[in-house]
Amino acid sequence: MSDPVFSLQDAVLSLNGNAGRVDILKGITLEINAGETVGLVGPSGSGKSSLLMVMGGLEQATGGTISALGQNLSAMNEDELALFRRDRMGIVFQSFHLIPTMTALENVATPLELAGHADAFDRAEVALNAVGLGDRMGHYPAQLSGGEQQRVALARATAPEPAILLADEPTGNLDSTNGAAIMDLLFDLRDRYGATLVLVTHSDELAARCDRVIRLHDGRVA
Repeated sequence: MSDPVFSLQDAVLSLNGNAGRVDILKGITLEINAGETVGLVGPSGSGKSSLLMVMGGLEQATGGTISALGQNLSAMNEDELALFRRDRMGIVFQSFHLIPTMTALENVATPLELAGHADAFDRAEVALNAVGLGDRMGHYPAQLSGGEQQRVALARATAPEPAILLADEPTGNLDSTNGAAIMDLLFDLRDRYGATLVLVTHSDELAARCDRVIRLHDGRVA
């Protein structure tokens, strides 16, 4: 049996706020296997997005260990984590995080260029065609609808053909029609690239499409 893509052992996340220490994740232990689609669900404040941030190395756990693709994220510094995300992960957020002064094509191609891909613009074109934006490549974010901007963000996340896709409420800023289209696209892209997909969602309908659902409550796996 192959090693799990994610392995968390007693992962803890505590942050210091104005009112003192806040325990957000309280000993999370779980494994996610290659090719799985996993939904993280639970009420607001249950720790879903924080868990995804820890799994993506965007937040350092304050206890326990988090491994991804056999690498111990807990032992990496910020630069090492950034390189690991660049090479192995695609991340999609509720907010699109596009650079407003760059076209759709440039938004997708620039991270590929920074990663040293000589064919960055060719790959960006393929990725944008895959999300149905072949005729919008020269448009700036302000000239695109919310659904189109999220498609650009999806293209940017999947253009490097990552082993892992993480999505945090990717339809949260979209109406139901655009949200459904984005989710269809996300699952299609996951199938196309064979990635492991972990997504945070409030939608029971979306969670039902996942291979497995992990429900969180008060910082623990329920």
